[in-house]
Amino acid sequence: MAMNGREFIRRAKRYAASNGLNFRFERGKGKGSHDQLYVGSRRTTVKRSELSKGLLRNMIRDLGIEKEDF
Repeated sequence: MAMNGREFIRRAKRYAASNGLNFRFERGKGKGSHDQLYVGSRRTTVKRSELSKGLLRNMIRDLGIEKEDF
């Protein structure tokens, strides 16, 4: 399930819309090539480049999303 930051943002936006949650993305709010992404009241930092499996798992967990739903 390897993906980059851009694909993660698209999937998170789709998830938020299908579950009636607010979605907000703030470019440049993190250090270097990192941005902030909000789904509902949860937040995670998104790296713009390729995401490792562990980082992807942690980002999904930060947003309170079940892996199967994402």
